[in-house]
Formats: sequence, C-alpha cells, structure tokens
Amino acid sequence: MSQSAVPSFPRHLLDFSDWNRGQVESILETAQMMQEVLARPVKKVPALTGFTVATVFFEPSTRTRLSFELAARRMSADVLSFATATSSTTKGETYRDTLRTLEQMGIDAYVIRVDAAGVCHQAYGWLHKPVINAGDGWRAHPTQALLDAFTLRERLGSLEGKKIAIVGDILHSRVARSNAELLTMLGAQVVACGPATLLPGSLPGATLTTSLKEALLEADAVMALRLQKERMDKGLLPSLPEYIAAYQITQERLAWARPLAPLLHPGPMNRDVELEGTLADSPQSLVERQVANGQAIRMAVLYHLLVGKRS
Repeated sequence: MSQSAVPSFPRHLLDFSDWNRGQVESILETAQMMQEVLARPVKKVPALTGFTVATVFFEPSTRTRLSFELAARRMSADVLSFATATSSTTKGETYRDTLRTLEQMGIDAYVIRVDAAGVCHQAYGWLHKPVINAGDGWRAHPTQALLDAFTLRERLGSLEGKKIAIVGDILHSRVARSNAELLTMLGAQVVACGPATLLPGSLPGATLTTSLKEALLEADAVMALRLQKERMDKGLLPSLPEYIAAYQITQERLAWARPLAPLLHPGPMNRDVELEGTLADSPQSLVERQVANGQAIRMAVLYHLLVGKRS
C-alpha cells in the first residue's frame, strides 16, 4: 500500500472515540492484505524495518501479546518485550517511570496492557510515540474488537443491520465495551445479556437484557464471554450451576438465533461453563479463526499508526 493511499489516522489507538468508520474500515482492508502476507511461505515484509515496538504487559496475556509480537516481527520491526515479573515494577517503580524509561531507549510504538483502567490514556500524555491499548482494566480492548469485527465480516459480509448478541459477564468485560462501541459504528445492533448483577447500568451502543432468549432470538452471531469465577466470591453470582442453567450457550439455545449463526469467544474459555464444550469445536465456532485473525489485525494497526498519515 502506498503512503498516498493511506487516510489520516489518530496518533494512538486507545478506544474508538477518536476514530471514524472510514478509518476503521481501512484497518480492516489492510488486515485482509496482511492475511495474504501470512499465507505466503515466507511470512515477512519490510514495512516496519528500523522501527522498534515495545510490548509492555503489566497483566498476563497469551493471545494478545504473542500476536502483537509476531505481527511486529512479520513486518521486520524490532520487538522489546517487557515482563513485569523481572522488572523494576516489583521494586515499586510507577507505570509512568517505567514507560518514560523505555522511551529513552528509542521505542517507536508501545503496546500496553494494564489492570487499571485509564493508564493507557495517561500514557498518551507521558510518551511521544503511538500508544496501543492492549486492554486496560474493564474499560477497553480495541484490537480484540477489531479482530472480532473482521472475523464476523468474513462470515457475514457487511455488519450493517446485523444483530450481534454478547452473553456473559458484561459488567467486568473490556471486550464487551469495545465491541459495543465498534460494532455499532459498523452498523450492527448489539444486545448484551447476563445476570442483573453482571450487567452495567448502561453500555453505550448496546441494548441490555437479562433474558437469554431475547438476546439470542434471530441473532446473526453470538459471542460468549468468559465467566470470571472470582466474581462469585463477591456475591455477584449465587452459584456456578445456576449461571450454567440460565446462561450457558447450548446447541438448543443457539437454535434461537438465525440458522448457522457463528459463535465467537475472545478467550480464555471455560469449556462447559460459558458454552457447551462441543459447540466450541463445531462448524459454527469461529473461536480459532479469531485467534488466527488477530495477527493480521495487529499488523494492520501497527502499519497504520507507524507508517500511515497522521490526522
């Protein structure tokens, strides 16, 4: 892609508040091109030669971290991988001081995951290079939403007018928040469902319901979210069996949705809790496809923020 063909982009990807539909669709189109790169015998291009990308994860991750590091390397960037357990944060160093220390090493982009909401937004003011939010507390996980949208468009085509049901622990889910924000931008109708104690007071872009049947009825796609079992210790759920009885996605309940409606899960998955284990391996499941698409999406994000035009 020539630089003249790249539209202006925000400097950072913190959430989608500063992004418009055209910019998002350009990311999705570039991800399609990156998939072609990944299908080659030699899965590498020189697009980010000379750039250094830091993956700064103050919170554990498998899919997001590994796919970002692979994405950067596929485009010939150098990667600095930051591990909290062996860093000065264990000695009391603040997020700001850690990130400012990394800046002195000539980092060109920061991929940050942190358990505290808002830290990525603060990093926007601390650093002079692009910041990509790889998950901050309960607030946002924009690249997960991008790969979910990309995966859905592969199966459904346009998302315009499509009903997408998201089921599970909505209250504590950054994935639900980012998907509600992004999918509605792309024209979808989002219905978020869970027990009343696991629903927020509101979720911008989504309709909330405690009725699983209402959420799944005529849905074009269904996304299950991980039940964060630690929440049961806080009295937010009566018991695991009761949650399963009322909200587990089963083959019988999935039949409320449109025929062959795809099933997604951002992982990690508790089999036979959020959904029947056999469904995760069924033809309707796009769970593994989501993981595969994560690399192409993150390649596209890094490309646009580091090479594309700034707005």
